[in-house]
Amino acid sequence: MFDRWTEAVWGKKFAAPFVHIVFGARQTGKSTLIQELLPAHATCIDLSIPRVRAQYLNRPDDLILLCRGLRRRQGGAWVFVDEAQSVPALFDAVQHLYDGDKQRWRFILCGSSARKLRQTGANLLPGRSFLHRLFPLTLAERPADETPLEFDAPPPLPLDWPDGRRAAKPFPGADLLTRLAFGELPGIVTADESHRAEMLHAYTQLHLEEEMRREAMVKDWPAFVRFLRFAAVESGQMVNYHKISKDVGLSVPTIKSHYQLLEDMFLGFRLPAFSGSLRKNLLTTDRFLFFDLGIRHAAAGLRPHADVVLANPGPLFEQWVGIELWKRLQYLGTGMLHYLRTHDGAEVDFIVDHGGRLAPVEVKWTERPTLTDARHLLTFLREHPKKARHGYIVCRCDRPLRLHDQVTALPWFCL
Repeated sequence: MFDRWTEAVWGKKFAAPFVHIVFGARQTGKSTLIQELLPAHATCIDLSIPRVRAQYLNRPDDLILLCRGLRRRQGGAWVFVDEAQSVPALFDAVQHLYDGDKQRWRFILCGSSARKLRQTGANLLPGRSFLHRLFPLTLAERPADETPLEFDAPPPLPLDWPDGRRAAKPFPGADLLTRLAFGELPGIVTADESHRAEMLHAYTQLHLEEEMRREAMVKDWPAFVRFLRFAAVESGQMVNYHKISKDVGLSVPTIKSHYQLLEDMFLGFRLPAFSGSLRKNLLTTDRFLFFDLGIRHAAAGLRPHADVVLANPGPLFEQWVGIELWKRLQYLGTGMLHYLRTHDGAEVDFIVDHGGRLAPVEVKWTERPTLTDARHLLTFLREHPKKARHGYIVCRCDRPLRLHDQVTALPWFCL
């Protein structure tokens, strides 16, 4: 069993007398991690099993009867419901039990989609629940193969892990090319490399289809498959709804709904434009990134492989950095990730807004960064002297390099 960075955090929080709701895309390791943290006496209900799902869809009150029959235990009797979004009525049953006796049970409800819950107005137990998220692996959980050389510590990004924590038993390390080709899903990175591409295609063809058809999310499946391919190809770019609408043959409102579906299933996220600039020629359209590059390749109809990366590595490297920054902000629970681009071509790939500070980040597929690469960072720093004091170029250099008093080039494995 490998360590997840959230393991110690969840272990402490799950003991609190609240209902715990865990969301995350399929195959991020939610069920595996939760079961590792559960005591031996825990009761587990797996709604991905058709027979079990049918039972609770027809009789959600069976959960109340089951829980009331459990033995009273010090610290509460643990009840874990997997794929809880399949039966939204169970959230009402959990509220009934929790409100009746807040100490008798410890509920953990796990789901891979928020779509059905949102559409049915499901009870997410406000004031009674903690919300947790799990994502593909971060550098804290899957370190780099590279060993950084000796260097003076650069100013840290304002979203470093608390106390510099890393997993005690990390997943197998990997070089950058492998990460950009196959992504960071736990089940993929631990599989034999010869099987990874096929597993990623199975994820997009089987898991997504099963999830969407089971919840009646998509009526025109062939049209959605076309949309998914275009959205994956365009991942990392500003979203052009009208272009995708024309290419796919669906209305703009439907395209927007499909993007929302990807967000609801935790398969991607929007990157909003930075609005705190005095410039008048800013672009304001959101960018959209898939949550994992391996899934992005498979959804785009590409065979995940190093050759796919090397055909155009820069944009994929940029996406990988953006996904890593976004995952950290999500785990830390505060802050935002933005980008900046103007009509005349000035841009900053990512702006980390956290803890009252702004940290502009540029991503370059180079081993030898220069001060020229930092020109947009320096402009941003001059425009925001109070909140933005240091900028970063994430690249493939072998050690941090101070390019300017206010700009450091970071190797990707030092993020």
